[in-house]
Amino acid sequence: MKKLGLNAPLQAQSLVELIAERLEASIVSGELAPGEKLSEQGLALALGVSRGPLREAIRRLEGRKLIERIPNIGARVAELSDRDLFDILMVREALEGIACRHAATLMTDAEIASLRGLLETHGQQESVRAGTGYYQEAKDFDFHFRIAKASGNARLAQMLCGDLYDLLRVYRYKSSTMSGRAQAAYGEHREIVEALEARDPDRAEACMRRHIRNARAHVETRLAERPAGAAPPKRRATAGRARIKSLEEQS
Repeated sequence: MKKLGLNAPLQAQSLVELIAERLEASIVSGELAPGEKLSEQGLALALGVSRGPLREAIRRLEGRKLIERIPNIGARVAELSDRDLFDILMVREALEGIACRHAATLMTDAEIASLRGLLETHGQQESVRAGTGYYQEAKDFDFHFRIAKASGNARLAQMLCGDLYDLLRVYRYKSSTMSGRAQAAYGEHREIVEALEARDPDRAEACMRRHIRNARAHVETRLAERPAGAAPPKRRATAGRARIKSLEEQS
């Protein structure tokens, strides 16, 4: 997984973009947990930046639905309930299946070869090999994004890569950290590429649907194990939160 945590020094590029990138990676990796309240003071100290560019970066991530602003509370990392996630994945099973079906006939040989290359790069991640997680960067570095864009259907691609795209990446990574899921997901991606290489739309759709269905099964298991009416388990403090608290106490 790409290391972009809160403790790494910033380089001299576009500061707002760098801050947004750093926050995004920390959110997707879980260093900043879903639902966690964001302290501008703590984040500014942790990143070594002023509040001006930090606020602009937070606004950008609000626009991408990774951060939400709650009246009288402030900014916090956006979150989905297990129920919402389950329902969204049910819809995405159909939509991504259709996208993969069309991609099987529309993708060029070069595009499929590039997708295969991207997948091989993913397979070199230590976390995938160890089965501890499967991290994908956004947009063209994301297996699902590439296939959605290759469907040839602009409306379908917008539905899959629009509003909840970035937030779903958080939960995809979180799901991949569960026992055995990272390697299973990688294997399912390989099956999808093989179906695309074979130009078999039926097989491509079936493989993608099975892949999304397996991800949904993990959510379904969590829902089934939770007692009726029970609140979600309390989130444990993350390294990012502990770091920020420590910096605030020093200020």
